[in-house]
Amino acid sequence: MKFFKSSFAFTLKLLLLIIGSLIALGTWYYTQTLVNKLQKREKEIVELYAKSLEYITSTTTMETDLTFIFQNIIQRIDFPLILTDQNHQLISSEVGIGYKNIEIKKGLSKTQIKKILNEKLEELKSKHPPISVKTPDGKVIQYLYYGDSEIIEKLKYYPYLQILFAIFFLIIAYSSFNYIRKNEQSSIWVGMAKETAHQLGTPISSLLGWNEILRMNYDNPDKVFDIAEEIKNDLNRLNKITTRFSKIGSQADLKDESPYEIILKVIHYFERRIPQLGKNIVLSIHGDKEVKAKINPELFEWVIENLIKNALDAIENKDGKIDFNIYTTKKLVHIEISDTGKGIEQNKKKEIFKPGYSTKKRGWGLGLSLSKRIIENYHKGKIFVKESIPNKGTTFKIILNRSKSEI
Repeated sequence: MKFFKSSFAFTLKLLLLIIGSLIALGTWYYTQTLVNKLQKREKEIVELYAKSLEYITSTTTMETDLTFIFQNIIQRIDFPLILTDQNHQLISSEVGIGYKNIEIKKGLSKTQIKKILNEKLEELKSKHPPISVKTPDGKVIQYLYYGDSEIIEKLKYYPYLQILFAIFFLIIAYSSFNYIRKNEQSSIWVGMAKETAHQLGTPISSLLGWNEILRMNYDNPDKVFDIAEEIKNDLNRLNKITTRFSKIGSQADLKDESPYEIILKVIHYFERRIPQLGKNIVLSIHGDKEVKAKINPELFEWVIENLIKNALDAIENKDGKIDFNIYTTKKLVHIEISDTGKGIEQNKKKEIFKPGYSTKKRGWGLGLSLSKRIIENYHKGKIFVKESIPNKGTTFKIILNRSKSEI
């Protein structure tokens, strides 16, 4: 069981790592694809601009025409662009002539502007190969150097931010997992301690009572014999309790058993001991006596005892009733357990099955949680709160699989 838990924890951590890595890789791939498409689009715009220049140069080489193309045809270009001559030298250092989308502060001299443009030109050379502008006879007369738009520059760093977010997600998830696991372990240990005390409490209290009665009737052989039988029953119950706890985590052996007979046996045990609690609680059972289900008797008895104890604690008055009703459908056995207790609040119906949850000072930190595990994990059935009305009572429902021989 310990190996299973550690293996599950390792698997969960590995799963978190894989999810985080997939998020980072997926984001990186998507962003790179988007960047490549945008860069291709911007290159096409530059090539279009180069073709426009080639067209102009085929008709005239006047600088005014080149300036008109640069200033009016591609006004919507949002990435840096520098036009050079055939020797890769700046055409002009005039403001707005021969370049676009390069920040130039006002008031700078032509020499200062030229220095800034040359520095930017060297930067653009390292980013993309230039687009050449040719005459109709194929002679290169100019080059267009271009960079990436602001959106592409931001997208380039986006995957790294996503990786950081993924790492942050893994750290938070891992820390949260450890915190939740430690809390659950703490709740389980506290609940197990309470449940053990709760389980042992009934037979031990009963044995103390029988011991006192035995002392009062030591000279009555018939009475002593009856008391000895009850003491034997309590000792057998203590032995059952140790057996039940030893079965937690192991494979349950399911047999074709009568739920009615098992429940009736538990009822008979409690009927002799309820008066010691100072209460007058009537336990009854109705329904199909012959139907059989796939059951592990020892574990199923534990569930029924837990539900009876829960009902006894819920019945705060001296008088009350706990009723079992068994009926069947084609493939299932339905068992309803109703009490006349204080009821369960609507928003607590699911909470009561969580480890460590309890509304009492003693017990029931783990009882219902164990019952749910026994029914759902071991018996492949269901257990839930069917109905609960404050100050009137609660009805639990158990659904089991019928024996195949009866279907």
